[in-house]
Amino acid sequence: MKRREILQHLGAIPIAGSLLTRESLIQSHNMESISKTLANEGNIYESLGVDTIINCRGTFTILGGSTERPEVIQAIEAASGHFVQYDELADGIGKRLAEITKTDWGIVTAGCAAALKHVTAACVTGGNPEKLIRIPNLEGFEKTEVIIPRHSRNVYDHAVRNVGVSVVMVDSPEELERAINPKTAMIYITTGRASDTGQPLSLEVIAGIAKPHDVPILVDAAAENLTLPPVHLARGGTIVAYSGGKAICGPQCAGLALGDKSILMAAWQASSPHHGPGRDNKVGKEEMLGMLAAVEAWTTRDHDAEWKQWLAWLDIIATRLEQIEGISTEVTEPQGLNNRAPVLHARWDPDQLHITGAEVAEEVARKKQRIAIGSREKDGITSINITPNQMRPGNAEVVAERLFGILSQKRQPDNKAMQAAAVDLTGHWDVEVSFFNSKSMHSFYIDQDGNWMEGSHLTDFHTLDLKGMIEGDEVKMRSDFHIPGNHLNYMFSGEAKQDLITGSIFLGEYLTATFEAKRRDLTSPKRPIVIPGGPPLAT
Repeated sequence: MKRREILQHLGAIPIAGSLLTRESLIQSHNMESISKTLANEGNIYESLGVDTIINCRGTFTILGGSTERPEVIQAIEAASGHFVQYDELADGIGKRLAEITKTDWGIVTAGCAAALKHVTAACVTGGNPEKLIRIPNLEGFEKTEVIIPRHSRNVYDHAVRNVGVSVVMVDSPEELERAINPKTAMIYITTGRASDTGQPLSLEVIAGIAKPHDVPILVDAAAENLTLPPVHLARGGTIVAYSGGKAICGPQCAGLALGDKSILMAAWQASSPHHGPGRDNKVGKEEMLGMLAAVEAWTTRDHDAEWKQWLAWLDIIATRLEQIEGISTEVTEPQGLNNRAPVLHARWDPDQLHITGAEVAEEVARKKQRIAIGSREKDGITSINITPNQMRPGNAEVVAERLFGILSQKRQPDNKAMQAAAVDLTGHWDVEVSFFNSKSMHSFYIDQDGNWMEGSHLTDFHTLDLKGMIEGDEVKMRSDFHIPGNHLNYMFSGEAKQDLITGSIFLGEYLTATFEAKRRDLTSPKRPIVIPGGPPLAT
């Protein structure tokens, strides 16, 4: 194993209570034993029983974000084994980020969501530490509200809400004007089409309304390409936040906030190593310097050459798939800054090839060599899509052959009739749901028509529409929960008996629960109901 490989993987070795530097570790271990400890056949993940995945989806956190730049790895290695005072480090990095990005100031945070949280805390507290340590109890605070346009509500605004603020949603400039008041701490928006120039609630429109009231605007540009200076500050934003593990290709556990120095100094005060509500968002000195190195590298990267390489990889895959009769391909090139990468779309009629894009995506996702791709169904046409910006050299050939092998297989149409339902599940069911360390009581109201079911699913807090099917005794049902800033899908699968359904609940990113549903006996004595003819004579 080469020296650099050892350096990159030494973090996997537990060394309790040790203050040894990497160099001393190298000197004190036999090279061969280190190699055996760190990896199984050269793959440190497989040594843990974890499969690696070819990433054809992009910079999704659940896949590991982006591949760190070589400059980032070098900066992390250079930072390790030395100690600094963190406020002094943040000051040095802030000055350097201001120079590179042509902004007032910059801070490195533990991801973009942490940047949103710290900036919100800064706007709520104004840098007053007595207020800071009271978060999320905002009783007695002057600034307790954050305005968010409805189009900017998303699952990541939990980071804003974690501070304890009240969210005020607006749908128009007029509503925004009315919503601003002395309690308004800031306005939060995401970038994208609804915030673009010319839209009713564009950043420019919001800034024009907010500036006279001295209300800061936090712009969430997590997955965007970095612009120097940031275009969103020029458009009227006060602070812009980026993810380190997306287009910038810095550390996955780092983020970046650029803009007004006074707010960012208060945001740094609200983050680790300082105690308070941001202590849980710790960013290491190695990641701080790695993030700075990623920003430095952005100014020297050959972005045109990267784009051409991505197109070349997509061409390898498209050329192979077009050899299959019935498949057409198209590469789309987005014009905006968000998730900016070309995408290959391979389309076909599922009635011709007898397989859907979703089935292809599931096949390659679950079986080695595992590949993450997207899929879509629209207007009777199915498709898969390939995003190349996190693919590695050699991946394109593997992906092309794997997809060709699946899609070129001769399949017969599935004309098999559904097996008749073995039981009628119509009725009211009491459902015990078992999570990792708690249980909840839900309810089903089911109306069954042959193999198909519909009805209601009562959760702890909501009533959801329920759809389902049953073949023999095999049951599958689904309900979906959506409110601004949150969504949750329940996907039930199990076995049904006359008065009992048992199985599991796939909860997407929230993993899996189990359930047991028992039919409720609603039989009761049939008694006439008498309606009085007038007011009661006694109460």
